[in-house]
Amino acid sequence: MSEEHSGPVEIGASMDYREHDKTYDLFIAGAKYGTAIIVALMLAMAAGFFGGAGFLGGTFIWIVLSVAGVFLLR
Repeated sequence: MSEEHSGPVEIGASMDYREHDKTYDLFIAGAKYGTAIIVALMLAMAAGFFGGAGFLGGTFIWIVLSVAGVFLLR
């Protein structure tokens, strides 16, 4: 059974579009930079474990790739 509604569709508070846009932009930035850091971490782990760089070499590679990735994504 369908219900007949004659009132406004939006019953709650009005939408704050400026705040919504800021939240969306922060989410997109977090996803973008988070993905870059995780990719850099995976590459550094591969270099450390399989490439013979070791823990310190992998850490150095991770830092360098993270900084380069964040700089390139700006």
